[in-house]
Parts: sequence; structure tokens; C-alpha cells
Amino acid sequence: MQLQVSDQIESKVTEGKISADDASRFNTFVATCNSEFMTHPIINDNKYCAWFAKGNVNRENIKHFVIQFSVFSNLFLIAQLMKVINAGTLEGMRASKEILANELGVIFHKAGACMGEVADTDREGDPEIVSLEGSVDGGRFRFRAAHFEWLVKMGEVLGLEFNDMGKRRHGTPATLFFCDQLNAIYGNEDPNIAEGASFAVENWAAAGFWKELITGLDAFKKKSEPKLPLAFFTWHDKIEDQHAGHVMDELEELFFTDGFDEEKFLEGGRNMLDGVQAFWTGLNEQRIAAAHTD
Repeated sequence: MQLQVSDQIESKVTEGKISADDASRFNTFVATCNSEFMTHPIINDNKYCAWFAKGNVNRENIKHFVIQFSVFSNLFLIAQLMKVINAGTLEGMRASKEILANELGVIFHKAGACMGEVADTDREGDPEIVSLEGSVDGGRFRFRAAHFEWLVKMGEVLGLEFNDMGKRRHGTPATLFFCDQLNAIYGNEDPNIAEGASFAVENWAAAGFWKELITGLDAFKKKSEPKLPLAFFTWHDKIEDQHAGHVMDELEELFFTDGFDEEKFLEGGRNMLDGVQAFWTGLNEQRIAAAHTD
């Protein structure tokens, strides 16, 4: 997986919007992002997700995974709020509010948009609370649309209760390290560091780990728990497929903004990917240890 410079850059040179030297600098920077970010093992070699996708997960594996993911999902709200507060521009603040409000239960709204008929709401989500298009501006709030509540519904099928999930006390040291790194880096008050973290996270999310998780969860659902709702994971996978096409557009805009600091951006991205890796390494080490004690 490699980042590609779009044809827009050459067009901007032709139109006189940027200089050939600026375009060359951007090309060099994208090459650096490829070497710094896209070769990171959490993007290219996520051992836990590769194992998970094989479909050999048992009930205890799934329960531990769902609990740790619920901690990450719930504590992510703190990092996202910090990103809103520390945004460098009004546009950046609004973009961050979109994510936060949707996480809390404001459904994306787009006039005329409709999911249509959904045959399997456990997998694809209830059309009343799930939308992939539009904005939270004009959207409708539903408690049931909160992402954490989707995980709670999933946990119920596994025998977990509300207070078994999502709290800091439920997190392993690796999970809590990841959450704290999100606060410190993704929510950093320096926009260059925060944007580097955002860019790295988007590329990690678009690298396919959602699909690997869905494959493993599908296998477990068919084998052991037919009523297991998967909408949290299928929805995020679809959203990341949409975001994947925009990350380079966002970088192109950011790079040519006054005050952009390449080194801070790269620092934020590198450190954030290390934080992400800690989370998945923790899950992988736990499942190996559990297998050895069975």
C-alpha cells in the first residue's frame, strides 16, 4: 500500500496555483510519508488481525476483544473532544465535531439519501440509526445510534453487561497506553502533530483491518452465535472505504497551508502508529498466553 500524488498537483502547476518547486517538495514529502508511515508494521503486518481473520476465534477470544475495543471506543471520545478544542481552524474544528457528534449518536443526514431495505440488520445495521452519507449538521440524535451502544448490544449477546465494558478499569495496560497516546498525540494542541496523527490513523484504518475483523467475526457468528450484531464493524469498514479516497486530498491542502511543519507532522504520525501497534500487540500477546493456559 503506497500513497500516490494525485494529478491535481500537476494541474495546479499548469494553472499557476503552485510552483514547480512546491510540487517537487510535495512529491518528496509524500515519498517520505510512504517510507515513514506506510512501511509501519501495524499497516503491513498486523499479526492479531491476520490471526483473527482465519476464523479460529473462540468465545473467550471474542469477549476479550470486544471488551478491549469497547474501552478504546469509549475513551476515544476524550481524544476526539481534545481534537475539537485544539483545532487550528474553524473548518478543522467542524470536521472534528462531525466525528465526535456521530460517535455520540447524531446520525449523518443527507437529503434524499436512503439505505434502502436491509435484509440483515444485525450485520448491516438498523436503517433508522445508520447512515453513511451527509453531515451531522441537520442530522438527528438517537441514543441507539451511539457507537458505544452498538458495542454494548454486541456484548449482551456474549453475556457481557453494560458495566463490563468501556470503562478505563476494563482496559489492559496496552489498551490504556493506546488511549493515552490518542489523547496526547491525536488530540495534541499543536495542529501539525495532531494532523500527522490523524493522517496516520486514517491510513491505518484504510489498510484493511476492519475487513479482517469482519471475516473472523462472520466465521464466529455462523459457527457459534447467529444473533451476534456486526453493524459496528461493517459500518466502520464502509466509512473507511469512503475516507480512503480523501486522505491525499486533505494532505495536499494541508501541505500548502501557512505554518505547516513537516517534521512535526511526521513525528505525530510515527508516534501515533506506535500507539496503535501497542494496542494490537497487547491483544495478540493475550490470545497467545490464553492459548497456552488452556
